[in-house]
This record gives sequence, structure tokens and C-alpha cells, in this order.
Amino acid sequence: MASPAAVPPADWSDDAPISSEGQARLLEMTFGFLLTSIFVLPLVSLALTLFYARENDARGMWLWCGFYALFALAMSVQRRIHLRDRERLDAQALVRKWQPRLETCALLHGLGISAPLAIVAGHAGYDFALLLLVTNAAIVVGNATLQTPVLGVFMRLYMAGWNASLPLLVWVFPEHWHAILPLALLLSLAIYRHAQRTHRFFVQQIRLEERGAQMAARYLAARDEAQAALEEKNRFLRTAAHDLRQPVHAMGLLAAAIARRNRDHGLDAPLADLQRSVHSVNQMFNALLDLSRIEGGHVAVHATPVALDGLFGDVLTLFREEARTRGLQLRVRLPGPEAGVLADADLLRQAVVNLVHNALRYTLQGGVLLTARRRRAGWQIEVWDTGVGVALEDQLRIYSPFYRPQHAWGIDNNGHGLGLAVVARCAKLMGADYGLASRLGRGSRFWLHLPEARPIAQAPVAARLDSAAWSTAEEGRDRLGLAPLAGHCLVIDDDPQVAAAWAALLQAWGVTARFASCAGEAWELVDRGFTPQAILCDQRLRSGESGFDILRALMAHCPDAHGAMVSGELHSPELQEAESEGYLVLPKPLDVVRLHAVLAQWLHPRPGH
Repeated sequence: MASPAAVPPADWSDDAPISSEGQARLLEMTFGFLLTSIFVLPLVSLALTLFYARENDARGMWLWCGFYALFALAMSVQRRIHLRDRERLDAQALVRKWQPRLETCALLHGLGISAPLAIVAGHAGYDFALLLLVTNAAIVVGNATLQTPVLGVFMRLYMAGWNASLPLLVWVFPEHWHAILPLALLLSLAIYRHAQRTHRFFVQQIRLEERGAQMAARYLAARDEAQAALEEKNRFLRTAAHDLRQPVHAMGLLAAAIARRNRDHGLDAPLADLQRSVHSVNQMFNALLDLSRIEGGHVAVHATPVALDGLFGDVLTLFREEARTRGLQLRVRLPGPEAGVLADADLLRQAVVNLVHNALRYTLQGGVLLTARRRRAGWQIEVWDTGVGVALEDQLRIYSPFYRPQHAWGIDNNGHGLGLAVVARCAKLMGADYGLASRLGRGSRFWLHLPEARPIAQAPVAARLDSAAWSTAEEGRDRLGLAPLAGHCLVIDDDPQVAAAWAALLQAWGVTARFASCAGEAWELVDRGFTPQAILCDQRLRSGESGFDILRALMAHCPDAHGAMVSGELHSPELQEAESEGYLVLPKPLDVVRLHAVLAQWLHPRPGH
């Protein structure tokens, strides 16, 4: 699994160093404020020069005015160069090149600010001199607020523009310097303190922005890592689906073969339970894989009417033996054939199965009741138990992944705290309400609430839960009421256990079957004269061959035969291609009744049936 890009560790202390990118941003702000200050000075210098020229020789002031005009022009050129460098240089190189330049520009700007006081010293009247001093102070104070992102730049302007002019006050204000100079010194101290605080503000702003960026990067990295882990898990399940389905597939075929050969009516009920249990395992397995695909955003939830009687009957069949083994009473109160809810059948089944299984695990004596009752224009499915219960402080977290109350470990230390988390996920995907009521040491009631929907008519569950449904309907038919068949079938599957199960079932149905584990063995059988009427081919073979390619080749050679793909990888590109070309795809584990129906169309019923 590819790991997301590493995020450097963050130093979030108040004196943490600023990154090169942060320093470049501070420099960018300083440059912008410095440009504004310099671009204003030509107009200010022109106004002051015109005012001074009314009564004095203004040649020095005109030179000062010209200096700022040229300075502003030069700074506009520097700005264009800086913009070009910003595109081609990294942040560290940009700071290294431009911070000294800006410090030099700030020094020149400061000297330019203090120059008029030197020019008019001993010549200007008190009013004009005071105007120059106030203008100088306003410029420096304004820069103390805006020019301090890079403190070194402002300090050069401050020292040259204000502090360097303080000795000149003795000549500029010969009669008032003893009052003005102390005030100017106090202002200098205030400017310095203000500049430091403003600089810290700018630095803190950049530091906070960098913290936010680091937190966002960590969040994105964690999100990407979680998504990658989820995708890796889903990829594993998709890849392993074939191997995981094989034992269940073999169990289903063997159970059907045993039921076909059974002549002991006393075994009818256990065999019925066995086949229904295999069917239940198959449904649960499919639901788990669908959950994985839903988490990956690959499957939509399909809400359909679900009959509660049928669902409860399946759950009873699945857990009846486990409850008996634990010495518990598992009761199901059927709500009636009219009871149905609007839900995704697989997700609802998974949720109810998890609730009942969880109740059985944490009930030491007594029993578990599965029931449903009408609530708020819908049905509330409830699982009651006389188990250990859930403490009040644990009830808010009981549906969280990997969470188990402390007392649960003493009862069953094999759990992982995922059963109820899956219930919550299923409920949320279906838009269902869920919850619990419990008392520690007394038991619990877990519930799901779903909207009502009239179910499709089906056989009464009471009939399906006893052995009557498995009684012989007519002589010659098996316990599922499936007629014997006759014909030739070629099965291509490289799993010996599955091949043996295929052989047992097809032989029980009266089908002449041959088995191959690869294309070479299949062609050898055909070359020896075996002419199949039905060809069933597994998709994933250990030889690395494509089952679909083998099936197409055999079908081309045997044009009168029918063929189908058999696979647990229901969403592989090869199987989707097979379906698009009109081939039948049978999912593992196989539904025996559906398989018989398919073969009955492709082969021939045995004469007399």
C-alpha cells in the first residue's frame, strides 16, 4: 500500500521558527508597505517644497523632491524584478536575495525622510520646521505599524529616518529644542515598542497560518491513509472472495447431494436445517462483501419490502443450534405475514443477525427473544436478552467500533467490538433508527426502527421451519422436490474439494459429469469423445488461465452445448464481459435450486419424470 506523503513534525511553540515560505510572505508584506510609503513621498515632497519656496531658497528641497521621484521610479522597476524572481526562485532563495535589498531601500528611505530637516536647519521658520517634524513623525509611526513584518527593514528606516534626525533638532529649533527633544525621544521609544509588538503580531499571524496548514496537511494525510487502508481492505476482500467462497460453495453442493441420497426420514429436519444454514452463511457472506463495497462507495443501497416473518425464520434456523449448545432458550415471536419493512434485505439481515449473535454471546442463563411491534407508522425490530446488560456510562459508546465494556472481556475475550458497530453502520446506510435500553446485570433490549412496507406473499414461515417442507413430494424427487436429470456436463474447477462436491451432487441428480482443472484436461476429455451438453467453468484457475477464455473456446468447439461461468468474484471485469456477451454467470456459493433449474433447461429430465 502506498503511503501518503509525509508531513514534517510540527513545532507549535510560540518561539517556533518560521518556514522559508512564511519568511517569504513576511517579506512580501514588507515590500508592499515599503512601496506604498515611497510612492507617496513624491507628492508629499512636492507639497512641502512648494510651501517652503514661497519665502526661502528651495533648491535643496527641489533636489529632495527629485530624489524621491527617481526613487519611486526605481522601486517600481525593483517590484517587477521581484515578481519575476518570485516565479522562478524558491522561498529560501527569494528571502536570501531580497531581504538585503529591502533593508538597503529602507535605509535610503529613512535618510530621505530626515534629509529635509538637515536642508532647512537654520533657514526655516518655526512653523515650517514643526510641519517637517510632524510629517517625519507621521511617516515613521505609520511605517511602525505597517513596515514591521520584517523587523530589520523597519529598524533601518527607523534609525535613519527618526533617530538620525534627533541631533538636528538643536539647530532646527534653537529656542525650543530643550522641550521638543525630550518629547521626540519619548516618541522614539514608543515607536520602537510599538514596532516590536506589531512585528510579533505579524509573525504570530504567519505562525498560526502555518499551524493551520500543518493541521490541514495532517488531516489530509490521515484521511488519505484511512482511505488507502479501506481500499486495501476492500481490495483484499475482492481478491480473496474466490478462495473464501470455495468452502461454503462445496458445503452447499454436498448438503444438496446428501439430501438427495437420504432415505432416513429422521434426518429430514437436520438436513433441512443444514441446507438453510448453508444458505444463511451464503447470505451473510454476500452481505459482508457488499458492506465492504458500500464502504468503498461501489454499491448503492436498494430498499425493498422485506417480510419480517421470513427474516425471523432464517435467523432462528441459523442460531437455534448455538442457543441449544449454550443452554439458552431462543424464541422468535413472528409478527405475522403482513408485517414488512422497507429496507435493504442484506443489510437488515446482517444487522438482525449481529444483534441476536451479540445477545447470545453475553447471555449466560435465560434466553433471547426476537420480536417486532408497530411503532410510529413502522415496525420496531427488538432483540431482548437476560444477559449481563450494559452500564449507563457505556451505552453511548456501545455502537462504536472496537469498543467493549470492561465486564464483557470476562465473559468472552474473543470479540473485537465490531458486531454492534456493523449494526450501526447498516442502520445508517438504510436511514433506520436504532438504540438500546439496558440495566446492568438484568439484560438488554436492542432495537431497529424501519418504515412499514407490505411484503411480497410467500410461504408461511411456520411451514418452512419444520421438516414438513422437506417431506417427499412425490416418488423419485429429492427432499427439495427436484426431479432427476439426464445428460452430460463438463465442470472445470481446480479445487479438489469443490470438484468432489460437484461430483456428488451431479451424480445424485443422475447427470454424467466429467471434471477438469485446466484447459488442457478439458480438451483431453473432449478429444476422447466426451460431448458435453452443459459446461460450467470457474473463473480463477491456479494455472493462471482465464476461465472465460476456456469457456468461449469450448463453446465454439461444441456449438450445441450451453455454458456458464461460476465464480465468487462477481464484479471482476472478465465476468462483466461474460455477462455483456450473453453468458450466464452463477455466483458462488451456488443456489442449488437455481442450478437445478438451469441444468433442467440445458439437459433433459430423466424419462418418466
